[in-house]
Amino acid sequence: MQWIALALLLPAPWVLFHNLGVHPSLLLQVLLPGCAILGASIMLSWAAELAEHDVPRSLALIGLALIAVLPEYAVDMYFAWMAGKDPSYIAFATANMTGANRLLIGLGWPAVVWAYWWKTRKPGVALEKSQSLEIFVLLVVTLYCFLIPIKGSLGLEDTVVLVSCFIFYVYAASRHPHEEPDIEEGPAATLGRLATPLRRACMAGFFLISGYAIFISAEPFAEGLLALGRGWGIEQFLLVQWLAPLASESPEFIVALVFALRNKPQVGMGALVSSKVNQWTLLIGMLPIAYSLSLGHPASMHLDGRQVEEILLTAAQSLFGLAVLVNFDFSLKESFLMAGLFVSQAFFPSTHVRYAFSAGYLLLSLGVVLSSPQRRHALKELVGRVLKDLNP
Repeated sequence: MQWIALALLLPAPWVLFHNLGVHPSLLLQVLLPGCAILGASIMLSWAAELAEHDVPRSLALIGLALIAVLPEYAVDMYFAWMAGKDPSYIAFATANMTGANRLLIGLGWPAVVWAYWWKTRKPGVALEKSQSLEIFVLLVVTLYCFLIPIKGSLGLEDTVVLVSCFIFYVYAASRHPHEEPDIEEGPAATLGRLATPLRRACMAGFFLISGYAIFISAEPFAEGLLALGRGWGIEQFLLVQWLAPLASESPEFIVALVFALRNKPQVGMGALVSSKVNQWTLLIGMLPIAYSLSLGHPASMHLDGRQVEEILLTAAQSLFGLAVLVNFDFSLKESFLMAGLFVSQAFFPSTHVRYAFSAGYLLLSLGVVLSSPQRRHALKELVGRVLKDLNP
C-alpha cells in the first residue's frame, strides 16, 4: 500500500499550489507538474491493469497502453492547440510526438530485453503470436506515415486514416476471447483481490484523480519547459522532444520492466508495442483536430524542414523496429543495435546526418528482411493470421 500512497503524494504539491494560486520558481514550474504527471501515469497504469478483470486481455493491453500515454496526449494536444494561436508551437507539437515515438522504440523495447537477460541470462525475448495484430497495424501505419514528410503537412486527411486504423485495431482486439488477468503482485494485484464493487471503485478513483492531475498539469508543464529553455539557454525543441516524454512515459517503461523481471517479457513488450500503435495512430491523428479547433476552421499543420526530417527519421526507425520484430523474436544483439542507433542520434543533430540516419534505418530494414527467408515467411504468416482472426 506504500506504493499507492507514494503515487497519490506525487501530484499533491502541484494540486495544492494550483488551488492556492501559488506561483513557484521556474524550476519548480517544471518539476512539480512533471511529478504530478508521473504520479498520474502510475495510477492510470494500475487502473488499466484492474480493467483486465472485466474486458478481454488484448483489449485491456490496448487500454493500458492508451491510458499510460494520456499524459503525453495532454501535453501534445496543448502544443497543437497553441499552434492555432502561434504557428511556432507546431514545432513543439511535432517535437513531443517524435521524441515519444523514438524513445519508445529506441530505449523502451531494448530495456525489456535487457531486464529479461539480467534476470534469466536468456539472450532474447520471444513474442507471443497473439501480438500479430499490433505488428500488422503498426506496419500499415508506418508505411502511411512516410507520406507525411513527403507532402510536408499534417492534416485532417491524415486524421481520418490514422484514427480509422486505431478504430480497426480496437475492433479487432475486442474479438479476442476474454482471459483472466495474470497479475500476481504489486498494487494492482492487491486491489484486484478486493470485492468487485470496491475494486471498480478504486479503478474509478484512480481515473478521476489522475485525470484531474493531468488536466491541471499539462499546460504549466509544457510552458514551464519552454520557459526553462529560454532561461537556461537550452534549445526549447530538444527539451520538449526528450524531457517531456521522459516524464510522461517513465511509468509505462517501469511497468514493462517489472513484467520482464517477473519472467513475463512478452506482456511487457506487448504493452510497449501497443503503446507505439496508439502513439503512431491516435496521438498523431489528434493533432490536426486540436489545431483546427483552435483556429476555428479545418486546416493542416504545415511542417518546416526540421519537422519533416524528424518525422521521416521516426518513421524509418519504426520500420526498422518492425523488421526486427516480424519474426516474433527480439535478440539481445538486436536490442543493442536498436539502442545504439537511437543514442548516437543525439550526437549528430544536423539535418544532413538526420537524413543519413533515416536512410540507414531503411537500408537496415530491407537488409534484415531480404536476407532472412524466415522473416519473409513470418511476414506472410502475419497477414494471414490477422485476416484469419477477423474471420474465425
